[in-house]
Amino acid sequence: MGNEVKLFEGRQVRSVWDGELEKWWFSVVDVVGILTDSPDPAAYWRKLKQRLKEEGNQTVTNCHGLDKSQPVSNTNQLKMKASDGKMRLTDVLDTEGILRLVQSVPSPKAEPFKTWLAKTGYERMQEMVDPTAAIDRARETYKQLGYSDKWIEQRLTGQETRNKLTDYWKDHDIKKGQEFAILTNIIHQEWTGLSVKEHKDLKGLKSQNLRDHMSEAELIFTALAELSTRQIAETEQAVGMQENTTAAKQGGGIAKQARKQLENKTGKKVVTDDNHLPAAKQPKKITKNQDN
Repeated sequence: MGNEVKLFEGRQVRSVWDGELEKWWFSVVDVVGILTDSPDPAAYWRKLKQRLKEEGNQTVTNCHGLDKSQPVSNTNQLKMKASDGKMRLTDVLDTEGILRLVQSVPSPKAEPFKTWLAKTGYERMQEMVDPTAAIDRARETYKQLGYSDKWIEQRLTGQETRNKLTDYWKDHDIKKGQEFAILTNIIHQEWTGLSVKEHKDLKGLKSQNLRDHMSEAELIFTALAELSTRQIAETEQAVGMQENTTAAKQGGGIAKQARKQLENKTGKKVVTDDNHLPAAKQPKKITKNQDN
């Protein structure tokens, strides 16, 4: 399963595509927040869920547990990224369940949301037939968020470079999840002088994706570090954590040297505290000393 964030009228809806069952699962709290504009959608959902249970409503009684590591309960729960950046169990419903939920919540947004929901399902089917549709969708989403065409192209190119690296890792005894994160952090630390967390702190980010808040230069150097890492690993035929850690340090080191050369020429830092957050949501930033 893969976590994604979708947008309805500019508001986020955390979503998971279940490839085995070929269906979407949506965060109920996010949907309730959109429908009700409640200042505390989680509390609103708790009360609504209790009422629906008492009424025997199928929205909460005809569900089955999805997370195989968790016991079956009346409401599906999957791990999704919370506002604090951590993966937490969250109530989810599939498309059919969300449609029943919409009927239970009086809202002027009910009909537009139903249309959006149907469109989301159709778009996923398009992406399965033609993967380039997913790229076009991502490009359009970034445009809606105000990113420039130049930045978008660099972001998508960097993602392709990233995917090739993780594909190599998967095929050479690196476990997805913690080991991916460890190697990613090593590469990042090597070229920036900061850990991923320190870089996010520098930019004042919490749950946001760091790469979505990088400058064009930061994206380019990240891609250089990951491209170098993959090509070194391929040349050395690196297998397992120890050998791929060596490749990660060397790949990140190449990008570090390139960064230092550029900074010496321009007098400008590549790694900065700039972000793409709206002005109203700019948090207090934490200053970190970048490794020279």
